[in-house]
Amino acid sequence: MRVFRLAAAIILLASPAFAQVPPVNLLQDNKPAKSQEEKDAEAARDKAYKESLKKIPDAKAPTDPWGNVRSSDAPKTPAKSASSAKTKPKSGSSSN
Repeated sequence: MRVFRLAAAIILLASPAFAQVPPVNLLQDNKPAKSQEEKDAEAARDKAYKESLKKIPDAKAPTDPWGNVRSSDAPKTPAKSASSAKTKPKSGSSSN
């Protein structure tokens, strides 16, 4: 009796793993070849699609909703500190 309970528990725990396996389509290679009319229709659809993409206008530059709130005289780059403002002496000159 314990063996049957153990087997049932193993089957119940393993069954969700079977749901994750993708279904296998054995008839995948048996697709009929496209006729010349279908190829022409697909080419016409692709051409129309590409032409419709050309008609879409280019995106405008992103607008800044807070642009009128900021002051125009605010510095765009951080100011250099005093230590970085010092210039190093040239290596070829003697300063002693």
